[in-house]
Amino acid sequence: MSGWIVERGIGETRAALVEGEEIVEARIMLDGVVEAGARVEARLLATGRNAVAKAADGAEYLLPRGAPGLSEGAATIIEVTRSAIPGAEPWKRPLARIAGDNPCPEELTGRPGTLPAAWDDLVEEARGGVVSFAGGELRIAATPAMTLIDVDGHLDAAALGIAGAGEAARAIRRLDIGGSIGIDLPTARDKSARHAAAAAIDAHLPPPFERTAVNGFGFVQIVRPRRRASLVELAQDRANFEARTLLRRIGAEPPGPKRIVAHPALIALLKARPDWRDALAAQIGGTVGLRADPALGISGGYGERP
Repeated sequence: MSGWIVERGIGETRAALVEGEEIVEARIMLDGVVEAGARVEARLLATGRNAVAKAADGAEYLLPRGAPGLSEGAATIIEVTRSAIPGAEPWKRPLARIAGDNPCPEELTGRPGTLPAAWDDLVEEARGGVVSFAGGELRIAATPAMTLIDVDGHLDAAALGIAGAGEAARAIRRLDIGGSIGIDLPTARDKSARHAAAAAIDAHLPPPFERTAVNGFGFVQIVRPRRRASLVELAQDRANFEARTLLRRIGAEPPGPKRIVAHPALIALLKARPDWRDALAAQIGGTVGLRADPALGISGGYGERP
């Protein structure tokens, strides 16, 4: 099995590029979020270097390239270049530009289907920010400025730096991490080891991207296109992320009525989303009830027979 698989879920659409049973690239697209590449009718609220446009649905878009030739209040067509980033910084506007003759839609062609079991491992990586590999592990943290990846382990510094650089590049692709990324590798005094670590990044991370050399302290910075929230960023919006994950898991269980037992934060969210509950009821062919259990962790929900 290889190629892109697209799985339509409740509240989100999941897609994975699969080679064998391994997921090498993935993304989650949230319902109601205008994706990068979409063209939207809007009206300019402000001009200048960082222009602002407002769409008919009320969403505001920041235009970093400005709106040359247009005045405040003008109607225009904008093209979304980065979708809204949910979670810790809801105030951040999505990005756009004045639409031109050469649109840059992001085509995702794949067959509908069910994602492999490796998707659950990927969700755990996004949730915990920890990626294990032979001899070490990555710890991934998304900050407002950049995504940071720390490499640690028990191999010698040169070997760990080379292995960790390759694993970090694979994780960046797998977890759909874009924008500015910093990788902190073990300090290697040997320049050839630093060159080999940089080569490992180039071998596992497809273009387009730019990177610095690995400096003497083991730090390397990567910049790649950021067109939507990474899986790590989506996981920071814990209640929504865990609710959608739980609905996917219950939807895959044997059909029939279910009661969702979960952390109170998830139950409160699901009470406010009758459309999600109705979608699950249609999927399992039975009613959906809710029961809060404060003893459960945020990711410890399950479905039970009523």
